[in-house]
Amino acid sequence: MARPAKGAGRLTRLALLTAIALTIFLAEAQLPVIPIPGVKLGLANIVTVYAMFALGPGDALLVLSARVFLGAVFSGQPMTLIYSAAGGLLSWCVLCLLGRLLTDRQIWLASPVAAVFHNLGQLLAAAAVMRTWAVMAYLPYLIIAAVLAGLFTGVAAQALLKRLERIQK
Repeated sequence: MARPAKGAGRLTRLALLTAIALTIFLAEAQLPVIPIPGVKLGLANIVTVYAMFALGPGDALLVLSARVFLGAVFSGQPMTLIYSAAGGLLSWCVLCLLGRLLTDRQIWLASPVAAVFHNLGQLLAAAAVMRTWAVMAYLPYLIIAAVLAGLFTGVAAQALLKRLERIQK
């Protein structure tokens, strides 16, 4: 993982990444619902995974937190804040661990694992809000969706990292 930049350059990069992630999140919210309720591609996570491997865990958490909060505000659905924050924080923790174990060429492996934990975090939040463990029956379907979507976002994040490194040189 790279050392984070300092000063105005860092702030600008974080603001741009947050704006990109938020735009992707809001655009994806306009897409038709996949036949399984609650399943999304999670395209905004491309930015989070990129930030983790390019900027480090602290900056990735800042981008993730800002996107989750602003996404809930702009979508007009404050309850999504609870679910997105729970899933996002759990997947961020997993990405922190995997960021120490994997190289930049193995991002495609980190993303599906993080996506599974994102869905697990959302289901745990739902179980707490609804006060029932019955929602956990949905986990097998979400694991399949998470692995497939996570592979896509992981490959995309890895390609983005490689492309931006080439541009910076």
